[in-house]
Amino acid sequence: MIGPTITVKGDLSGEEDLLIEGRVEGKIDLPRHSVTVGKSGHIKADVYGKVITVEGEVEGNLFGEEQLVLRQSSTVRGNITAPRVSLEDGANFKGSIDMSSKEKEKPAPASSTPSRGRSDALGGAGIPGPKPERPNGKV
Repeated sequence: MIGPTITVKGDLSGEEDLLIEGRVEGKIDLPRHSVTVGKSGHIKADVYGKVITVEGEVEGNLFGEEQLVLRQSSTVRGNITAPRVSLEDGANFKGSIDMSSKEKEKPAPASSTPSRGRSDALGGAGIPGPKPERPNGKV
């Protein structure tokens, strides 16, 4: 826990859940743990956590591995990235929300279908190759 009278300038990382009631400027990196910004918490940082809950103020981007919750008392200025996002009625939020899952972001495996015709062999779907010349030299 970071108490209400504590100010941290710099990066935070660790292997346990964190409750922030004070001020933090920098980066908070706890991707396998819960991060809670309490009602008196003031964050000016990007936050990485498994589950992120905001009750206070955050100026920065939030990256939740599993879930992100903005409580009624929260004020957030930044972008949110998490597969599950909850904004309670009264939450103050300005930014974008990206809820695409990591599974969707992975590139599709290369097709094992053999090439069919000249356009596939040239790498362009449906793009014809150069026209063959006729024996008289006219195209």
